[in-house]
Amino acid sequence: MTCALAWFPRIAAAQGAGEDLKTSRIQGTVYTVESDGGRAMVPGAVVKLTGPSFSDQTITDDQGKYSFAAVTANTYRIDVTAPGLNGSNEVIVASSTALDIPVELKVADVKESVTVTGNADITDTTTSSDQSVINKSTVWNAPNQEDRVDNLLPLVPGVVRGPDGLINMKGARSSQGGALVNSSNATDPVTGNAAMSLPIDVVESVKVIANPYDPEYGRLTGAVASVETVTGNLNTFRMTAQNLMVRPRNRDGSFVGIESATPRMTATGPLIKNKVAFTQSFEYRYVRTPVSSLPPLERDIKFEGFNSYSQLDATLTQRQSLTASFALYPQKLNYLGLNTFAPQPSTPDLHQRGYMGLIQHHYATGADSLLVSQFSYKRFDADVTANSSQPYELMVETTAGGFFDKQHRETYRTEWQETYEFGLRNFAGVHQFKAGADFAHSDYDGRISLQPVSIIGVSALPVELIGFGPPSGFDIHQNEIAWFLADKWMPFQRLTLDLGVRFDRDSVTHSTNTAPRAGFALVLTSDVKTLLKGGVGLFYDRVPLNIVSFPLLPDRTVTTYSPTEDVLSSIAYTNTITEGLRNPRSVGWNLELDRQITSSFLLRAGFQERNTARDFVITPEPNLGILSVSNAGRAFYREFQITGRYKIRRGTLNASYVRSQARGNLNDFNQFFGNNAAPVIQPDAQGRLSFDAPNRFLTWGQWETPFKLTVLPVLDIHTGFPYSLIDQSREFIGPRNSERFPRFWSFDLQVTRLISIPLPHGKVKARVGVSVFNLFNRFNPRDVQNDIDSYRFGAMFNGVGRTFRGKFILEF
Repeated sequence: MTCALAWFPRIAAAQGAGEDLKTSRIQGTVYTVESDGGRAMVPGAVVKLTGPSFSDQTITDDQGKYSFAAVTANTYRIDVTAPGLNGSNEVIVASSTALDIPVELKVADVKESVTVTGNADITDTTTSSDQSVINKSTVWNAPNQEDRVDNLLPLVPGVVRGPDGLINMKGARSSQGGALVNSSNATDPVTGNAAMSLPIDVVESVKVIANPYDPEYGRLTGAVASVETVTGNLNTFRMTAQNLMVRPRNRDGSFVGIESATPRMTATGPLIKNKVAFTQSFEYRYVRTPVSSLPPLERDIKFEGFNSYSQLDATLTQRQSLTASFALYPQKLNYLGLNTFAPQPSTPDLHQRGYMGLIQHHYATGADSLLVSQFSYKRFDADVTANSSQPYELMVETTAGGFFDKQHRETYRTEWQETYEFGLRNFAGVHQFKAGADFAHSDYDGRISLQPVSIIGVSALPVELIGFGPPSGFDIHQNEIAWFLADKWMPFQRLTLDLGVRFDRDSVTHSTNTAPRAGFALVLTSDVKTLLKGGVGLFYDRVPLNIVSFPLLPDRTVTTYSPTEDVLSSIAYTNTITEGLRNPRSVGWNLELDRQITSSFLLRAGFQERNTARDFVITPEPNLGILSVSNAGRAFYREFQITGRYKIRRGTLNASYVRSQARGNLNDFNQFFGNNAAPVIQPDAQGRLSFDAPNRFLTWGQWETPFKLTVLPVLDIHTGFPYSLIDQSREFIGPRNSERFPRFWSFDLQVTRLISIPLPHGKVKARVGVSVFNLFNRFNPRDVQNDIDSYRFGAMFNGVGRTFRGKFILEF
């Protein structure tokens, strides 16, 4: 929770008879105002004093008092943070004296957004979870080829975009993590993947929480990514417009058609000044992304979509605020999964239609208590269609025919949340309790049709035929309810404990799961510059609705042939869920040490581990004639991270090294029954997960340079992703995921400058610049010929070369 800041300027006059010493003392108390008007002192609050070339921190004692000695004459700012509270003050020291500066802490009674200034100082000593925040300045200035929010997540150590194009956070599959927009669930109820698109202009911040010990977070076994949108401007009207020009498509030196057109406009301003504000953003996207190893005019993945985001922010009273938003995001993706070995006619088209409405109400019931009510409705439909009616054939060198899997999905989710933060309570330290409840109803209406698939060997004869039963249809419902209780407890000045428990129940598993969690943050030194934190928690995941639909999908028959086309075997498989369904669960823990080496340099070292059980895996059992889905899967993730943040005079440099390991069962359900399904299902096995990258070095920074340039470079180097070897029958050779792509490394850069455009009726600002991706033109292949029977076995394809993009943003 973020809180409003209260400013109370104070001016200190010289005292004493002509005495003029060089330093002064600043002291005071930190308090909140009770409902009866009385003051309650706040022990254990972090107090930070900053001024020109000066920064110091301390913690309030048991009576809520703080003190700074040897302060020279100047202007200073006092910032104070405590669990769920925030406040600040300003003081001008004119000469030597002892100044008494009280600071009142308040909670937010309007929607605020998270802001990270880029300072290297330890500013939050009460948060136990491993959190990383990408602030608005980075959102605007980082090189982002597609201007998408999820493209920013790999700036966080331990977050990578896997070979399937999906984001994997802290060793978890994309379907195992959480995706929130303004605290509301933004995942697809069918697949569990993130399924919401926002214009990037409305994004205030993106936060990744590796182990969310706050029990408010649930229905996940991995990390959570939380997006906060901007608050509408209550005082003045502002507007931006960008990407107003189209980019031509260059294929082998000739311009053929349009490669991209991505205009975007955003406006915000008051409807009733200081009371009601609106935000409106529109974005149209038409983008062709080439696969360099295919013929020039047959190499493009085509994306077309429209994003609209509307938000209304209203201050109802001094204690109440309301935020209402509506997002609309239909999109078409032609030639999904296009690569060196799957040409356009053999790939599917994915058409998605989605919208989401959200209403949030904040009511500050007291000086430090808050009730948040939230209601959301999400609709997300999808169609997977083929680009050819010819039989689907998997060959050694390529793929022929039309895609075998046709889907039609209509889904919606309705969710209601209530969260109440109690006021501070003093017994055995300071407590702030939080309780909440959540109810969600999801519905999945689906139709699936599967066409025969032939596997063709090197002799151009079939070695296997996979036939399917008749099309199927189904309508699946799910109710989920959760309730939780949390306590942020400060037993003494330097220690904060996060204790909580969450209960989840759903109508699919008919079980109630109890998830206790505990975290701590301990200030080790009196200068508040060394922080030890960590925790442990139990997490239970949701059950995606495509898992529930599995027994209703078309069955299959697998027939194998000899080199003379004689039938060797024919096995009919029935889709079965064995031993019922249970919620996947994980146990995660972490330990982290932060040290403020100097006022400009922060060093962090951390270790975390996650063990996941009851993963959903799919396994063919020919002896029983069943294709089974069960909770037999397990996964394991371990990460050691060392991060440094150095604040330079006009910028900040971030550098990190992550040593990690991600292993688990490899027959993930979405791999075979997701949007880009694979028809061949081999026996399950344990091995490196497809996004495992044991070594990763990431560095990026942001600087204001001479000539008023804003520069943000990103260097990303990591171990290549693993892959398996197969033969002409699509059977695995040796251990799965035993081979690796070459080491990946890329240097991206964005440089922009803000200029003024004089117009007759006022000034218009423009931000102009350029982005370059893979500046040194490193060959980072995305495709490999892994079939040992191919004459191209081991060859790598489809690297993305150096790419330039212009930036031109008008600001009114």
